[in-house]
Amino acid sequence: MISTKTQPSQPTSVAGKNSTSNVRTMVNTTPPQDRIRNRAYQLYESRGREPGRDEQDWFRAEQEILKREV
Repeated sequence: MISTKTQPSQPTSVAGKNSTSNVRTMVNTTPPQDRIRNRAYQLYESRGREPGRDEQDWFRAEQEILKREV
């Protein structure tokens, strides 16, 4: 689901009539779980792809992502 905010801009003159255009601002719509998954993979790669620490990587990524959203 894409979430946008619609804000009216300053009225402009178009063919002698005043009109108001809408300005849409995109917000971060990536689900937190996807951002956590991506960050956990980055951590895995930064450790040289050493297996066996996937839960630690996930937990650390989860803390980092959720902390930013508060």
